[in-house]
Amino acid sequence: MSFEYAPVTKGLMMGCALTSIIGGIFDVKRYLHLQLVPHVSRNHQYWRLLLHHTAFSNSSDLLIAEILLYGVGVHIERQFGSVKFASFTMASIMLATILEFVALLLFHNMGINQIPSGPSALVFSILYQWYRLTPPAYHFRIFGVSASNKAFMYILASQLALGHLPGSFASMVVGILTGFVYRSELVNIKSWRISPSVIRFSTRFLLPLVGSTRAPQRSTRARPETSRQTSSAETGNEEVITTARPSTGTEETGGSVVREWVNELTGRNEQGTTGVRVPSDAEITHLTTMFPNVQRAVIVGALQRR
Repeated sequence: MSFEYAPVTKGLMMGCALTSIIGGIFDVKRYLHLQLVPHVSRNHQYWRLLLHHTAFSNSSDLLIAEILLYGVGVHIERQFGSVKFASFTMASIMLATILEFVALLLFHNMGINQIPSGPSALVFSILYQWYRLTPPAYHFRIFGVSASNKAFMYILASQLALGHLPGSFASMVVGILTGFVYRSELVNIKSWRISPSVIRFSTRFLLPLVGSTRAPQRSTRARPETSRQTSSAETGNEEVITTARPSTGTEETGGSVVREWVNELTGRNEQGTTGVRVPSDAEITHLTTMFPNVQRAVIVGALQRR
Protein backbone atom coordinates (compact mmCIF):
# COMPACT_ATOMS: atom_id res chain seq x y z
CA MET A 1 0.00 0.00 0.00
CA SER A 2 1.27 3.46 -0.88
CA PHE A 3 0.10 7.07 -1.28
CA GLU A 4 -0.41 6.66 -5.02
CA TYR A 5 -3.40 8.75 -6.16
CA ALA A 6 -3.74 10.08 -2.59
CA PRO A 7 -1.68 13.29 -2.31
CA VAL A 8 -4.27 15.07 -0.14
CA THR A 9 -4.14 12.33 2.50
CA LYS A 10 -0.36 12.44 2.51
CA GLY A 11 -0.48 16.22 2.89
CA LEU A 12 -2.91 15.93 5.81
CA MET A 13 -0.67 13.44 7.56
CA MET A 14 2.42 15.56 7.03
CA GLY A 15 0.60 18.72 8.13
CA CYS A 16 -0.78 17.18 11.32
CA ALA A 17 2.61 15.75 12.27
CA LEU A 18 4.45 19.00 11.50
CA THR A 19 2.06 21.29 13.41
CA SER A 20 1.93 18.94 16.40
CA ILE A 21 5.72 18.78 16.59
CA ILE A 22 6.06 22.55 16.23
CA GLY A 23 3.41 23.10 18.90
CA GLY A 24 5.34 20.87 21.29
CA ILE A 25 8.70 22.49 20.54
CA PHE A 26 7.47 26.06 21.11
CA ASP A 27 5.17 25.05 24.00
CA VAL A 28 2.00 26.56 22.53
CA LYS A 29 -0.29 23.56 22.88
CA ARG A 30 -2.24 25.33 25.61
CA TYR A 31 -3.59 27.64 22.89
CA LEU A 32 -4.82 24.83 20.64
CA HIS A 33 -7.76 23.28 22.47
CA LEU A 34 -11.31 24.66 22.26
CA GLN A 35 -12.86 25.68 25.58
CA LEU A 36 -16.12 27.58 25.92
CA VAL A 37 -15.54 29.05 29.37
CA PRO A 38 -13.59 31.26 29.72
CA HIS A 39 -11.73 31.32 26.38
CA VAL A 40 -14.67 31.83 24.04
CA SER A 41 -17.45 33.22 26.22
CA ARG A 42 -15.39 35.68 28.30
CA ASN A 43 -12.13 36.26 26.40
CA HIS A 44 -13.73 36.08 22.95
CA GLN A 45 -10.95 33.92 21.51
CA TYR A 46 -12.96 32.83 18.49
CA TRP A 47 -9.82 31.93 16.57
CA ARG A 48 -9.74 28.76 18.65
CA LEU A 49 -12.73 27.46 16.68
CA LEU A 50 -10.54 26.84 13.64
CA LEU A 51 -7.10 26.64 15.24
CA HIS A 52 -7.95 23.62 17.39
CA HIS A 53 -8.18 21.49 14.20
CA THR A 54 -4.53 22.05 13.31
CA ALA A 55 -2.55 19.96 15.84
CA PHE A 56 -2.89 17.22 18.44
CA SER A 57 -2.02 17.77 22.06
CA ASN A 58 0.03 14.56 22.58
CA SER A 59 1.97 12.01 20.57
CA SER A 60 -0.39 9.09 21.23
CA ASP A 61 -3.37 10.85 19.63
CA LEU A 62 -1.14 11.89 16.74
CA LEU A 63 0.03 8.31 16.16
CA ILE A 64 -3.50 6.90 16.20
CA ALA A 65 -4.75 9.60 13.84
CA GLU A 66 -1.84 9.00 11.44
CA ILE A 67 -2.60 5.26 11.34
CA LEU A 68 -6.29 5.93 10.72
CA LEU A 69 -5.59 8.43 7.96
CA TYR A 70 -3.18 6.04 6.26
CA GLY A 71 -5.47 3.03 6.55
CA VAL A 72 -8.74 4.81 5.78
CA GLY A 73 -8.07 8.13 4.06
CA VAL A 74 -6.10 6.62 1.18
CA HIS A 75 -9.02 4.37 0.20
CA ILE A 76 -11.56 7.19 0.39
CA GLU A 77 -9.44 9.60 -1.64
CA ARG A 78 -8.93 7.00 -4.35
CA GLN A 79 -12.70 6.50 -4.55
CA PHE A 80 -13.56 10.21 -4.41
CA GLY A 81 -10.68 11.63 -6.40
CA SER A 82 -8.25 14.19 -5.01
CA VAL A 83 -10.37 17.26 -5.87
CA LYS A 84 -13.56 15.87 -4.35
CA PHE A 85 -11.68 14.56 -1.31
CA ALA A 86 -10.07 17.96 -0.73
CA SER A 87 -13.50 19.59 -1.04
CA PHE A 88 -14.94 17.01 1.37
CA THR A 89 -12.14 17.78 3.83
CA MET A 90 -12.80 21.52 3.76
CA ALA A 91 -16.56 21.06 4.06
CA SER A 92 -16.17 18.61 6.94
CA ILE A 93 -13.90 20.96 8.89
CA MET A 94 -16.29 23.89 8.50
CA LEU A 95 -19.36 21.83 9.38
CA ALA A 96 -17.62 20.17 12.32
CA THR A 97 -16.56 23.57 13.66
CA ILE A 98 -20.17 24.76 13.67
CA LEU A 99 -21.46 21.56 15.28
CA GLU A 100 -18.76 21.57 17.96
CA PHE A 101 -19.55 25.16 18.90
CA VAL A 102 -23.27 24.35 19.09
CA ALA A 103 -22.52 21.27 21.22
CA LEU A 104 -20.51 23.37 23.66
CA LEU A 105 -23.34 25.88 23.92
CA LEU A 106 -25.96 23.21 24.53
CA PHE A 107 -24.12 20.79 26.79
CA HIS A 108 -21.56 22.86 28.72
CA ASN A 109 -23.75 22.59 31.84
CA MET A 110 -23.50 18.79 31.52
CA GLY A 111 -19.70 18.83 31.70
CA ILE A 112 -18.83 19.20 28.02
CA ASN A 113 -16.91 22.45 28.20
CA GLN A 114 -13.80 21.58 26.23
CA ILE A 115 -12.94 19.94 22.89
CA PRO A 116 -9.39 18.53 22.72
CA SER A 117 -7.10 19.82 20.01
CA GLY A 118 -6.60 17.96 16.79
CA PRO A 119 -8.67 17.15 13.66
CA SER A 120 -10.44 14.27 15.37
CA ALA A 121 -13.80 15.25 13.91
CA LEU A 122 -12.33 15.13 10.39
CA VAL A 123 -10.82 11.69 11.07
CA PHE A 124 -14.17 10.31 12.21
CA SER A 125 -15.93 11.91 9.25
CA ILE A 126 -13.52 10.10 6.91
CA LEU A 127 -14.00 6.93 8.95
CA TYR A 128 -17.77 7.16 8.43
CA GLN A 129 -17.28 7.38 4.65
CA TRP A 130 -15.02 4.33 4.85
CA TYR A 131 -17.69 2.48 6.83
CA ARG A 132 -20.30 3.23 4.19
CA LEU A 133 -18.25 2.77 1.03
CA THR A 134 -15.63 0.09 1.68
CA PRO A 135 -16.83 -3.51 2.14
CA PRO A 136 -14.91 -5.86 4.47
CA ALA A 137 -12.24 -8.01 2.85
CA TYR A 138 -12.67 -11.03 5.15
CA HIS A 139 -14.45 -12.16 8.31
CA PHE A 140 -13.20 -14.13 11.31
CA ARG A 141 -14.38 -15.28 14.72
CA ILE A 142 -12.69 -14.79 18.09
CA PHE A 143 -14.22 -16.63 21.06
CA GLY A 144 -17.44 -16.99 19.11
CA VAL A 145 -17.63 -13.30 18.20
CA SER A 146 -17.79 -12.60 14.47
CA ALA A 147 -15.72 -9.68 13.16
CA SER A 148 -14.11 -8.42 9.97
CA ASN A 149 -10.82 -6.84 8.99
CA LYS A 150 -12.38 -3.42 9.56
CA ALA A 151 -12.61 -4.10 13.30
CA PHE A 152 -8.95 -3.16 13.81
CA MET A 153 -9.55 0.38 12.56
CA TYR A 154 -12.62 0.69 14.77
CA ILE A 155 -10.58 -0.37 17.80
CA LEU A 156 -7.98 2.31 17.06
CA ALA A 157 -10.73 4.88 16.56
CA SER A 158 -12.22 3.97 19.95
CA GLN A 159 -8.88 4.81 21.58
CA LEU A 160 -9.03 8.26 20.01
CA ALA A 161 -12.65 8.72 21.09
CA LEU A 162 -12.08 7.70 24.72
CA GLY A 163 -8.76 9.44 25.28
CA HIS A 164 -10.03 12.74 26.73
CA LEU A 165 -13.55 12.21 27.98
CA PRO A 166 -16.04 13.79 27.61
CA GLY A 167 -14.66 16.17 24.98
CA SER A 168 -13.08 13.47 22.80
CA PHE A 169 -16.36 11.54 22.73
CA ALA A 170 -18.21 14.69 21.71
CA SER A 171 -15.68 15.20 18.91
CA MET A 172 -16.33 11.63 17.73
CA VAL A 173 -20.09 12.20 17.65
CA VAL A 174 -19.63 15.47 15.77
CA GLY A 175 -17.35 13.77 13.23
CA ILE A 176 -19.77 10.92 12.57
CA LEU A 177 -22.66 13.37 12.31
CA THR A 178 -20.61 15.46 9.86
CA GLY A 179 -19.99 12.43 7.67
CA PHE A 180 -23.66 11.51 7.82
CA VAL A 181 -24.76 15.02 6.83
CA TYR A 182 -22.30 15.05 3.95
CA ARG A 183 -23.66 11.82 2.51
CA SER A 184 -27.32 12.71 3.09
CA GLU A 185 -29.47 15.23 1.28
CA LEU A 186 -30.09 17.33 4.37
CA VAL A 187 -27.50 19.87 3.30
CA ASN A 188 -26.49 19.72 -0.35
CA ILE A 189 -22.73 20.06 0.04
CA LYS A 190 -21.68 16.97 -1.90
CA SER A 191 -21.64 18.91 -5.15
CA TRP A 192 -19.47 21.74 -3.79
CA ARG A 193 -15.87 21.85 -5.06
CA ILE A 194 -12.97 24.10 -4.24
CA SER A 195 -12.23 26.78 -6.82
CA PRO A 196 -9.93 26.08 -9.82
CA SER A 197 -7.56 28.83 -8.70
CA VAL A 198 -6.99 27.01 -5.39
CA ILE A 199 -6.44 23.77 -7.30
CA ARG A 200 -3.86 25.41 -9.56
CA PHE A 201 -2.11 27.02 -6.59
CA SER A 202 -2.01 23.70 -4.69
CA THR A 203 -0.77 21.80 -7.74
CA ARG A 204 2.00 24.31 -8.39
CA PHE A 205 3.24 25.12 -4.88
CA LEU A 206 1.91 22.57 -2.38
CA LEU A 207 2.11 19.32 -4.34
CA PRO A 208 5.93 19.54 -4.74
CA LEU A 209 6.21 19.88 -0.96
CA VAL A 210 4.26 16.67 -0.47
CA GLY A 211 6.68 14.78 -2.68
CA SER A 212 6.20 11.79 -4.89
CA THR A 213 3.22 9.53 -4.27
CA ARG A 214 4.10 6.87 -6.82
CA ALA A 215 4.27 3.30 -5.59
CA PRO A 216 7.77 1.77 -5.32
CA GLN A 217 8.71 -0.41 -8.28
CA ARG A 218 9.43 -4.03 -7.42
CA SER A 219 12.61 -5.45 -8.89
CA THR A 220 12.65 -8.76 -10.76
CA ARG A 221 16.10 -9.62 -9.45
CA ALA A 222 16.34 -12.83 -7.46
CA ARG A 223 19.11 -11.46 -5.23
CA PRO A 224 19.92 -8.02 -3.77
CA GLU A 225 21.92 -5.60 -5.82
CA THR A 226 25.70 -5.59 -5.35
CA SER A 227 27.53 -2.61 -3.92
CA ARG A 228 28.53 0.28 -6.13
CA GLN A 229 32.20 -0.48 -5.52
CA THR A 230 32.11 -3.55 -7.75
CA SER A 231 34.52 -3.20 -10.63
CA SER A 232 33.32 -3.04 -14.20
CA ALA A 233 35.06 -6.34 -15.02
CA GLU A 234 33.12 -8.21 -12.38
CA THR A 235 29.92 -6.51 -13.50
CA GLY A 236 30.51 -7.72 -17.03
CA ASN A 237 30.95 -11.33 -15.88
CA GLU A 238 27.99 -11.14 -13.53
CA GLU A 239 24.98 -13.21 -14.45
CA VAL A 240 21.69 -11.50 -13.67
CA ILE A 241 19.05 -13.91 -12.39
CA THR A 242 15.45 -12.86 -12.94
CA THR A 243 12.08 -14.50 -12.67
CA ALA A 244 11.21 -13.66 -16.27
CA ARG A 245 11.11 -16.43 -18.84
CA PRO A 246 13.79 -16.38 -21.54
CA SER A 247 12.53 -15.21 -24.90
CA THR A 248 14.76 -17.39 -27.09
CA GLY A 249 16.73 -20.58 -26.74
CA THR A 250 14.38 -22.18 -24.24
CA GLU A 251 14.64 -25.67 -25.70
CA GLU A 252 18.44 -25.68 -25.87
CA THR A 253 18.85 -24.30 -22.34
CA GLY A 254 16.36 -26.75 -20.90
CA GLY A 255 18.02 -29.68 -22.67
CA SER A 256 21.50 -28.76 -21.47
CA VAL A 257 20.34 -28.39 -17.88
CA VAL A 258 18.65 -31.80 -17.93
CA ARG A 259 21.71 -33.37 -19.59
CA GLU A 260 24.05 -31.95 -16.95
CA TRP A 261 21.76 -33.19 -14.19
CA VAL A 262 21.72 -36.70 -15.64
CA ASN A 263 25.52 -36.68 -16.06
CA GLU A 264 25.97 -35.70 -12.43
CA LEU A 265 23.68 -38.51 -11.26
CA THR A 266 25.33 -41.20 -13.46
CA GLY A 267 28.89 -39.98 -13.00
CA ARG A 268 29.41 -39.47 -16.73
CA ASN A 269 31.15 -36.43 -18.12
CA GLU A 270 30.88 -35.68 -21.79
CA GLN A 271 33.89 -33.41 -21.74
CA GLY A 272 36.15 -36.05 -20.24
CA THR A 273 39.08 -35.04 -18.15
CA THR A 274 40.27 -32.39 -20.55
CA GLY A 275 39.17 -28.80 -20.79
CA VAL A 276 38.41 -28.20 -17.08
CA ARG A 277 36.72 -24.84 -16.75
CA VAL A 278 38.23 -22.29 -14.35
CA PRO A 279 35.42 -20.32 -12.63
CA SER A 280 35.82 -16.60 -12.12
CA ASP A 281 35.78 -14.85 -8.76
CA ALA A 282 32.49 -13.14 -9.60
CA GLU A 283 30.78 -16.50 -10.15
CA ILE A 284 32.18 -17.93 -6.94
CA THR A 285 31.10 -14.84 -4.97
CA HIS A 286 27.69 -14.98 -6.63
CA LEU A 287 27.03 -18.59 -5.58
CA THR A 288 28.55 -18.06 -2.13
CA THR A 289 26.07 -15.24 -1.56
CA MET A 290 23.17 -17.41 -2.70
CA PHE A 291 24.26 -20.50 -0.70
CA PRO A 292 26.19 -19.29 2.37
CA ASN A 293 26.06 -22.71 4.07
CA VAL A 294 27.81 -24.51 1.21
CA GLN A 295 31.59 -24.80 1.36
CA ARG A 296 33.72 -22.95 -1.15
CA ALA A 297 35.32 -26.14 -2.48
CA VAL A 298 31.92 -27.60 -3.34
CA ILE A 299 30.93 -24.41 -5.19
CA VAL A 300 34.20 -24.38 -7.15
CA GLY A 301 33.78 -28.02 -8.08
CA ALA A 302 30.24 -27.41 -9.29
CA LEU A 303 31.37 -24.48 -11.43
CA GLN A 304 34.20 -26.55 -12.92
CA ARG A 305 31.77 -29.27 -13.99
CA ARG A 306 29.53 -26.67 -15.60
